[in-house]
Amino acid sequence: MNRITIGALVALFSLGQAPVARAQLGSAIRKKAADALKDAGKKDSTRKDSSKTVKPDSAPRTTASPAAATSAAGTAAVTRSDPKIWENYDFVPGSKVLFYTDFSDDRVGNFARGVKYVSGPAEIVERDGIKVLRATGPATFLVPVGKQLPQRFTLEIDAIAPMNGALNRAVTFEGGARWLANEQSTAVTWNPRGAWYEGSGKNMATTTSLIPESMRPSMIGNVVHLRVLMDSGYFKMYANERRLYNIPEFAFKRDSVIRIALEGAEGDGMAVYVTSIRVAESDTDVLYDALSAKGRWATQGILFETGKAEVRPESRPVLKEIAGTMKKYGDLKILIEGHTDNVGAAASNLSLSDARAAAVKAALVTDYAIGGDRITTTGFGDTKPSAPNATAVGRAQNRRVEIVKQ
Repeated sequence: MNRITIGALVALFSLGQAPVARAQLGSAIRKKAADALKDAGKKDSTRKDSSKTVKPDSAPRTTASPAAATSAAGTAAVTRSDPKIWENYDFVPGSKVLFYTDFSDDRVGNFARGVKYVSGPAEIVERDGIKVLRATGPATFLVPVGKQLPQRFTLEIDAIAPMNGALNRAVTFEGGARWLANEQSTAVTWNPRGAWYEGSGKNMATTTSLIPESMRPSMIGNVVHLRVLMDSGYFKMYANERRLYNIPEFAFKRDSVIRIALEGAEGDGMAVYVTSIRVAESDTDVLYDALSAKGRWATQGILFETGKAEVRPESRPVLKEIAGTMKKYGDLKILIEGHTDNVGAAASNLSLSDARAAAVKAALVTDYAIGGDRITTTGFGDTKPSAPNATAVGRAQNRRVEIVKQ
């Protein structure tokens, strides 16, 4: 990737790190750096990516909530079911939920209760019938983890952002309550054009990861699933199926809070929204070891469309792990259990969990050539919670698939 004009970037970063200061960058500096980034993007988009095949999509995009609907006319609709575009996607969400909110328990017009307000114009609104956190200016809040972040954890942020300039910090996150971005701490920024990080001796000039122009229309005004995997110093990050970073040494500060800054703006289509946040500790158990020692293994890494039994493509890494284990141990037979939270009618949850367990089996048989006679399925609905359903964290923990050794 060609480097962005260094002089413009030096001026950019020397003007201060606070959200208000960043919002007041000189227009000449911002335009110069933005033009350089745009030129780099044009050159980048002409390169062949040997690690990923991106094909044009033809069917409407399916998402986890109605809030993912396209917000601007002319935005291309996409489908994410083509397995080729997911070939580098290996994100597996942590299994022990440390924090979760989808803002469903919050009151419209108030700030979100589950996170700690720091500054800026942000409040809960309804968007397409779903409660979301909206920022109409530079806004910052803290995500309480409850303990120091473990060495292995995952961070998931579902966000909606406009294009709004190449240098727009739509979503920025960093460990700790204060902006540091130094040798011991790294701050990561994303917008629909791409991402960059600051800290660890790096800045935007050397860390920008561009999203191909062909993929940007699907991200503008839609829910984008930002996924981060940290394993000691190893850092991976995805925006939907696009892998942005795969770095073996990365200084993400382990703290009891994660700071998230949103850079929305006033005006139609200029706000930034967050629809959910999830932080979870990653399980160190290998599937077969867990089955041998405990007889069962639980995962939140098999995902479904809301209220449906359709397995989402993000589930491929976990399905591949299950299939690989069954191929390695030819005598292994399993029971797949579907579990839900207690939202909705109990009978509907029971039926849905049964259908989802059957869908997982179908995927293993059809896509991974596992013998159907080695797999049985059942659904328990909300009858066997692993945590109390009284909180969003508990409900997130209860939406799971369990693999049981037979």
